[in-house]
This record gives sequence, structure tokens and C-alpha cells, in this order.
Amino acid sequence: MSGEGSPENLRVIIPVGGKATRLLPLTAETSKACLRLLNRPLVDFSLLSLAKQGIRHFIFGVKGYTNYRDLYDYFESGYGFSARYNITPRIHVKYQPNLEDVGSADSARINMEYYNVEDPVFAVQGDNIFDVDVREMLEFHHEKGAVMTIALREVESVEGLGIADVDGDMRIRRFVEKPPPKEAPSNLANTGLYVVSPEVKKIFREKGVKQIIRERHRLDFGYDFIPYVIQTGRPVYGYKLKGSWFDVGTPKSYLEAMKMMLNGCFPSLTDFGGRVSEDGKIWIQGDSEEAERRRQEIVKKAKQGRITLEGAVLIGRHCHIEDGARIVNSCIDNYTKVGRNVTIENSAVMDMSTIGEYAEVRNSIVGRHTTVRSSRRSSTRITQVSVVADDVVIEEGSVLSAGKVYPHQRVRGELVNQTLMAG
Repeated sequence: MSGEGSPENLRVIIPVGGKATRLLPLTAETSKACLRLLNRPLVDFSLLSLAKQGIRHFIFGVKGYTNYRDLYDYFESGYGFSARYNITPRIHVKYQPNLEDVGSADSARINMEYYNVEDPVFAVQGDNIFDVDVREMLEFHHEKGAVMTIALREVESVEGLGIADVDGDMRIRRFVEKPPPKEAPSNLANTGLYVVSPEVKKIFREKGVKQIIRERHRLDFGYDFIPYVIQTGRPVYGYKLKGSWFDVGTPKSYLEAMKMMLNGCFPSLTDFGGRVSEDGKIWIQGDSEEAERRRQEIVKKAKQGRITLEGAVLIGRHCHIEDGARIVNSCIDNYTKVGRNVTIENSAVMDMSTIGEYAEVRNSIVGRHTTVRSSRRSSTRITQVSVVADDVVIEEGSVLSAGKVYPHQRVRGELVNQTLMAG
């Protein structure tokens, strides 16, 4: 494939404008796209998948201080990301101009106009993780003569998703955003991945689109723009996504995605560095001399049975794991300390945190730079998809069950199905 059908000519637009309320309190002070997952920002996975397929031009449609700050500070123009993953030639990252958008499609409109985009656009959601064969999807798009092609995924539950009604040729007859399950026209869900032909720029300028913006104060892909394009008779097609797709929209789905990816369900990244044995799913990261020394210390303890690592486990750089610790199907981020006889199961502990001795963390998420105090006499338990945000102190003997703790808080006692926030 050459010309406009080549991935190299694609412009990727990534609208990042929401506040990710379903992931609160993790997103209280952090852009969802930059939340740490498997010891790296969430958005890394999708960008890496696309960059490996030859795509080099990315535009972040950022809205809001936190989203802009986190994404710009991490990516800047793309040099660091390219060096980190050895991508040559490097990727180029641009950002939405200082214009307020009223939704994901409006963000695409603004950026296509501002950057004078005349190539096909691949619009993706920065908070989803996906593995798509871009070349194959582009071929499908051009063969069908589509104005838009939407990657669709068969799902068991349609709740909270945009659903497409397609004909035998996969042309979308109708698109409904988040219908009541009984009214869903199919089980084909919108993954938030769209190939958009350059002529969409003309559609954005139409009176009908301007009227939607004026009346609804919104131009969202799912709610507004896709239904409009279909209703005006343009060819919109559905492409069945064969690769991985994770909607990391809630703490529960975050943990599910983490576990599945540790078990090899994301083909673009199946080796996280520092694999302990060729046939195992235990990774202990470490590049520098000091990090490698820490790594060997943990490997030695595991081989001697002084600590237990079970299932799929990722441990970051410069971590310290004390005797008696048991870590199962979990991720421990960089510079974290895990005390004696700690149990961590099906959980994520982010970087620079401390888990005190005899603590239990099960099916939960512990944020960055958080201290969990615990002792043999008064152990702390964090369970039932509890979510502890950054820079929190949890006093020894505390019990969190389905609890949520916002950044910079101090927890004492029980927090059961409750939220602790400032004020």
C-alpha cells in the first residue's frame, strides 16, 4: 500500500479532555492518560503500538490544566519517548492550540483546521489501550469508500458503550451512544478508534454541525458527529477489531487490564524487561548497576523461598522486598518498599510507596508516594477494590474495604464503602 493509504501518512489525533470521574480519586490530580499502569503512563501502550507500525505524527487534543500539564511535561515534542523505545525516525508530538473545544469531535475539528491536515486521520482515545492492525483497517476503509470507519468490538455487556447497527456489508445504519441494554441494536461496541477521511473537514463546516454545537454546546463523536454523518447519508463503516482493546475506565477494569496484559494479552508489549525465567511471567526490572543489584537481591530471595512471587508479577526498579512477603498477580512500581510478611494480591502499588510489615493489599490500587503503616500487632488491610490516591498516609491497623482516599489525606480506623477527601 502506498500514498494516502499508508500508515506513515496518517495523522493521529488523541482527544484528551475529560475529567475521568469514574477513576477518581486516582485522577484527582493526574491526567487519566498519564496514570501509571505496569510502571509506565497508560498512554504509552497505544502510542507504542502505533509507532511500531510506522506512524510518526501525533496531535494531543488536550483540554484542561491537568491533561495539558501531564501530557506536555511527559512527551514535549516526542524526543524522549522515541529514545526510550528506540523509535527511528522519531515521533513528532503536537498539542491542541489554545482553543476550548466542546467534545472529542470538536477537538478533531480544531486540530485538523489549525494544523491544515490533508491526510487521513486516525482518531483514538488516549485513555484506552488497544492493538490494531492499522494497515489492514486503512485498506478496509479505502476499499469501502468510507468517510469514516469505526473499529467495533463484540462485547458481552453493552452497558455504557456506543453500539452500532450494521448491514451485511458492515455499513453502519444506525449508531446509538450508551443505549439502555434492552434497546441496544447489536453487541458491536464502539472502541473509540476512527479512521477519518480528509473530506470530513468539509463536513465539520456544514450548517448542520454548527447547529449541533450551537444547540447542544457539544460535538462528541459518539453522541453527535457519528449519528450526523450517518443521517446525512455518508458511508460510515464498522471494522471488526481483532486485536486487544481495554477500556481502562474504572478501578476494576484497570486491575483487569493489568492482569491480562501481564499474562500476554497485549502483543505490542509482552516483555516488560528483566524476565526472571524464559518460561515464566515474573519480571524484575533494573538497568543501572545499583538497580541490577537490587534486582539480583530480589531474585535470590525468591529462589531461596524467603519471598513468594506467584502468577504474573512485575516489580520495578530499585524496589526493596523484605522476607516473608507474598506477591501474587500484581505490579509493584519503581522505588517501592514492601515490608516483612506483607501480602499483595491482584493489586497495583505505584512508585515510591511503602507497604508496612504484615499489611494486606488485595484487589486494590495504591497510588504514588503513599505510606501504608502496619505492624504485626496491628496490621492494615486494604481490600475489595479500594483505591488510595497519591501521597496518602494510612495509619497502622486501618481497614479499607471498597474505600476511596483522595490525595494528601491521612487515614485512621475503618473506611468501608466510604470516600475520604479534603475538607
